Amino acid sequence: MSVKTSTTASRTIRNPMLKDEVVFLETSLESQGQHTLVEVTLSAGGGNPLHFHRAFSEEFTCLEGELGIQLGKQMLYLKPGESAMAPSMSRHRFFNRTSEPCRFRCRIAPGFPGFEQTLQITYGLACDGKANAQGMPKNPYELAYAFMISGTCLTGWMSVLQPVLNYLGQQAIKKGIAAELQRRYLKIW
Repeated sequence: MSVKTSTTASRTIRNPMLKDEVVFLETSLESQGQHTLVEVTLSAGGGNPLHFHRAFSEEFTCLEGELGIQLGKQMLYLKPGESAMAPSMSRHRFFNRTSEPCRFRCRIAPGFPGFEQTLQITYGLACDGKANAQGMPKNPYELAYAFMISGTCLTGWMSVLQPVLNYLGQQAIKKGIAAELQRRYLKIW
């Protein structure tokens, strides 16, 4: 799949805290809502916590290195060319258990603009020094807004935080914080 409107370099975002990189290969706007396609370089030891999405599925395809995928209680270790699907509502996470970076593609279907925006906002905040060592925004309103629009749901004991994050995210909209994040960090390709 090729980039349609601009160079790959201009569609690349980096998180200096996590040392991760995301390239937007095709946005939901470009695919008429069919999917979002990104290529991720995940640093050694990197990954995310167990979560699920109500509105979209994720398909992970390893390109280089080894990509760990947890689907429910099942652990998969993908080699280049191998893929795994996390259907909507399935608890999952991705991770890199190795000492080398891995590279993978993630196809989100249907496309989800809030997910695309969350990546841009959180990586932008990290570049501006406004994220903690785990790459999460330090400001609770910024964190909550990014989380709220991401389409991500927490699992386990962390699920009790979901209503609080949704409330703070709504407050971020009312206070103009969301509009400022959009103005500062969102790109249209």
